[in-house]
Amino acid sequence: MFSRNIIWHLGLTVSLVALSAAPALAAPRFDPMFGDHAVIQRDHPVTVTGRADPGEAVSVTLAGEVRQVRADGEGRFAAQFGPLATAGSVTLEARAPSGSAVAQDVAVGDIFLCSGQSNMELEVRNAQDAVGQIRASADDRLRLMLVPRAVADDPLRDFRQAPSWRPAGPDSVADFSAACYYMARELRKTAGVPIGAIASSWGGSRISPWMGARAQAAVGQAAQSALVSLHGRDPFAAERAASAEWEKWWRKETGDAAGKEPWQPDSSIAWQDVPSIGPWEQWGVPALADYNGMVWFRREIELTAAQAKQPATLSLGLLDDVGRVWINGKPVAMSARSWQPSMFDVPPGVLKPGRNVLIVNVQDNYANGGLSGPAEVMKLGFGQGQGGDLPLGDGWRYAVPARSPAGAPRVPWGDTTGSGTLYNGMIAPLGSIGLKGVAWYQGESDVDLPGYDDRMKAMMEDWRRQFGSPDLAFVAVQLAAYGAPVTQPGESGWAAMRQVQYQAMARDAHGGLATAIDLGDPFDIHPGEKQEVGRRLARAMRAVAYGDPVSRTGPQAARAVATTDGGAAVEFTGLTGGLHMRSASQAIGFELCGAAAGSCRFVPGRAEGTRIVLAGDGLPATRVRYAWAESPVVNLYDEAPLPVGSFELPITR
Repeated sequence: MFSRNIIWHLGLTVSLVALSAAPALAAPRFDPMFGDHAVIQRDHPVTVTGRADPGEAVSVTLAGEVRQVRADGEGRFAAQFGPLATAGSVTLEARAPSGSAVAQDVAVGDIFLCSGQSNMELEVRNAQDAVGQIRASADDRLRLMLVPRAVADDPLRDFRQAPSWRPAGPDSVADFSAACYYMARELRKTAGVPIGAIASSWGGSRISPWMGARAQAAVGQAAQSALVSLHGRDPFAAERAASAEWEKWWRKETGDAAGKEPWQPDSSIAWQDVPSIGPWEQWGVPALADYNGMVWFRREIELTAAQAKQPATLSLGLLDDVGRVWINGKPVAMSARSWQPSMFDVPPGVLKPGRNVLIVNVQDNYANGGLSGPAEVMKLGFGQGQGGDLPLGDGWRYAVPARSPAGAPRVPWGDTTGSGTLYNGMIAPLGSIGLKGVAWYQGESDVDLPGYDDRMKAMMEDWRRQFGSPDLAFVAVQLAAYGAPVTQPGESGWAAMRQVQYQAMARDAHGGLATAIDLGDPFDIHPGEKQEVGRRLARAMRAVAYGDPVSRTGPQAARAVATTDGGAAVEFTGLTGGLHMRSASQAIGFELCGAAAGSCRFVPGRAEGTRIVLAGDGLPATRVRYAWAESPVVNLYDEAPLPVGSFELPITR
């Protein structure tokens, strides 16, 4: 007979074994937006989100209020609270049977989201006066969150790489967006509450990757969004559809008949040996020394029957700027990210025993272009036991097409030119957090692409829906000067973009504009002066987010009225005080233009309070332009002082 001690020990052993066999419970955790040092938007409903065990009951406490919630089947929980009106420190914790989580140093204040391309992404350490500004940056009431780059085919609920809130200081400020940091720092001086700044940007990006599916549909791009989603489910099917669109475009632009295109295995274009893997500008071929456009590349590959049956991966290194690939006349893929070495899965049934022909079209838009390699990474890879990798670093031929048509379709799942891909990976995971405002510095990559104002409107509406704030403030930075100075009037895509940016923000009741035309650098698309950009962003943000009695756009031309001498008087709005010239008694950069192209000529301007008068010069004048160049010299300011940006207006009579 067993003694009671033996029975007790057996029971304890069985219990311990059972406990060790059961899955370990994970303590609840908050999503990154609600982690340590978080800022919670005041005067806005709060939905605290996080993770716990699926189905687990969670008690969430915020500022003394408690909500009982239950995690869903995926382990997500969301606790809803009313607006917090009082700024300052609050408690935030979650308790569950599996454990507890406490977010340290949480504050209630105002949050600003900063997004765009490289001029928003530019770090404090790469801007002017970096050493001194970083050294003096400590401020525990200013919190920064830097969202890592991420591309996604569908909206993510969780960040691929979780960001975190960090108090401002030398360790956090150096790598943070300079424009965003300097704006937030300025707002700290007047808001009187803790400030949170979230930077989510990607250099070189168009606006389209930042637009969600609803925004894409609003501008007629629903099919592109659907193709991106298809790519997430079936990459081969999406590639076939995208290639068919590209091939249709090529035949339309060149007149090539079906079956006679350059990507066919036996195409008749004149092929020449490639001198070396690398940019074609470095080949010593005069016609390619400064060539931006398309070049076709070709290489033949011999495969065994066993190799042809295997799944294969094609690695071609960098295709600068973008490349599209065919094997045996069948589409393989397009390089979606010019900054990343290309690697493609070869679709089943494309390879065959014996001779295979690999064709690559490379489109270069600026600087160097070509099969940039390096040669040692170029290969066709097979599964184990099939002879290893087949090197592709030599044996290439090339041909320059007679026509290199512009506007080639890109795959919509790319990073900087995609449809919603950056929104999906870098904005959607922010969920429905409250925001005070959004600062937007982007537009360089959309110059000469029609419809920017519609895209901007659709994006703003979609972000406002996500963040639950129909009157969310948006302030855009107008393009700074960049490019060769001009000595004669001419057309300018950058000037036209500046006008479109103003129009988009002026038409929005909660939109503002920060003019940066005088802060640029003719030789550097990334001007280092970001402190003044931040100050101007903050000024416009105070107008649209806080209701301060200052202009939300700065000085802008309202209309041009004909004068009796054949000239025009330009009336301005958004002024602080009157108009003033710098370093001259006349305003420079004004043009009178007739109806015909090429009829513009420079004319001096005379300031009269809040208007500029342009004297007639005896030639027809139906339009007025100002600062109509990529990198104009401007000297017209109001008393803020803020400069007048580029504009074109008809002359009314």
